[in-house]
Amino acid sequence: MNFKKQVLPIIVFSQFCCTSLWFAGNGVMSDLLQTYGLEPYVLGHLTSAVQFGFITGTLIFAFLSLADRFPPSKVFFICALFGAVFNLGMILKGNDLSSLLLWRFLTGFSLAGIYPVGMKIAADYYREGLGKSLGFLVGALVLGTAFPHLLKTFTGSGGLPWKLVVYTTSAISVLGGFLILFLVPQGPYRKAGTGIDFFAFLNVFKNKKFREAAFGYFGHMWELFSFWAFVPVMLGSYSLLHPGTFFNIPLLSFLIIGLGGLACVTGGYISQKWGTKRTAATALLLSGCCCIISPLIFLQDSGVLLISFLIFWGLMVVADSPLFSTLIANNAAAESKGTALTIINSIGFAITIFSIQLITFLLTVVNPLYVFPILAAGPALGLWSLYRKSNNNSTYSYENS
Repeated sequence: MNFKKQVLPIIVFSQFCCTSLWFAGNGVMSDLLQTYGLEPYVLGHLTSAVQFGFITGTLIFAFLSLADRFPPSKVFFICALFGAVFNLGMILKGNDLSSLLLWRFLTGFSLAGIYPVGMKIAADYYREGLGKSLGFLVGALVLGTAFPHLLKTFTGSGGLPWKLVVYTTSAISVLGGFLILFLVPQGPYRKAGTGIDFFAFLNVFKNKKFREAAFGYFGHMWELFSFWAFVPVMLGSYSLLHPGTFFNIPLLSFLIIGLGGLACVTGGYISQKWGTKRTAATALLLSGCCCIISPLIFLQDSGVLLISFLIFWGLMVVADSPLFSTLIANNAAAESKGTALTIINSIGFAITIFSIQLITFLLTVVNPLYVFPILAAGPALGLWSLYRKSNNNSTYSYENS
């Protein structure tokens, strides 16, 4: 038990280090646009390239059952190294939109062996209290996602060069990979797959409770990454609507996104008393409400109100993420747990591409302040999946995980 307590902080820190690659491009987006002569609309495309790479990677990982057939710590380590190298591709001279899209795609592909595999490693160590453990793990993902925005506050005119953000995120990714490789051996609950099962990623959906949790997660994902990707746009649009308002957009973006990590951890503890499903549904409902009322908040001439609202939204939008992962992991067979987590991540992140691209398009034809209620469709779907009539007489496994 003591060893387990020592392992979790290592997994969490390594996850933070490696997932900082995810939004490294977004953290220096304005510099990329200026350096390579790109138009503002490419923000959505570069973000979606990472998502598409992640989807492609997770599909291949799931199809080959890599996270179940091979030691997950080694898979994590190799992907951390490749991700660091591909991330550095953004700083090469002569980059254009095509090459930047390729580098971000390959970075996303590498993340397929980091985020879901990190959850797989945690599931191999923790059976009881998995929700709390994944709360810390997803919290690390959130903080890693926000970290490039924090680094960006130290770059710019008279500050450190923007390329330092890229160097730093690549360096700590390598560090995270080495920590997992050398300090996190095979978990006591790991059950290795015996070979390639090309239908394993489909068979997991035969479990009704697994499907219900999965569709709740899909609704959550429709909203999550679009919110994260466009937080700077929300802040910038508000400043234009209310002249005289000045925001430190990189710092506020870090706070709004990064504080969500606390919600993941807190949600894990709350779920031990409330139950995993109920806690996830509550967060999903509150984040959906934030989507709907966002135009009313944007129209108010109060920067304090806006920041408070966005922080609350940032807390609720991700608090349910580790809880859905817990429900999914607990309703998957031990020998296919890694494949189950990977395929669910693959589908979930495919959904984020559609939502990000839809928001990107709507921003060109509609006032930005009125765009974001469309994200409420995701929470609505998730809640429907969790509470549709056919669920009334069924309960999830490990409800209080």
